[in-house]
Amino acid sequence: MMPAGEQDGATIHATAVLVGARAVLIRGPAGSGKSGLALRLLQAADAHLVRFARLVGDDRVHIAARHGVLLVRPAAALAGLIEIRGLGLRSMPFEPLAAVGWVVDLAAADAARLPEPAEAITVVSGIRLPRLAVAHAADPIVPVLTFLCAAEGSPAAAHAPI
Repeated sequence: MMPAGEQDGATIHATAVLVGARAVLIRGPAGSGKSGLALRLLQAADAHLVRFARLVGDDRVHIAARHGVLLVRPAAALAGLIEIRGLGLRSMPFEPLAAVGWVVDLAAADAARLPEPAEAITVVSGIRLPRLAVAHAADPIVPVLTFLCAAEGSPAAAHAPI
């Protein structure tokens, strides 16, 4: 948790998963697949497509900028819970705090087949972060794994499903 006095920031409608050393912040409207993408990233770690993945928070997360880094933590009432469509809320291990390294926007109105470089950056709470915009109804796992693996320089990038 953040130390006392550092609780300012914002609670946003988003999901976060720690992938490797940095978290991916997954944004999108209700029903866009944030929880589903989080579960698929956790499964990608089990399949060794990414080195490590653990839930930070689902549905609502708290973000705060600190020393040039965007930090994310679960909303207290939802810590360790994830929604599995058709099954409801389920408990799972979670990270209480992580530094955000990437943003994925699901059902993004500005998603493009060949995005301009300026569209690959977003600013959240004053912090510039790499961004991947995924079109509505598009399956996000392939571009997200490719995006994350390429950004990390991971050897798994060669094995990402393409």
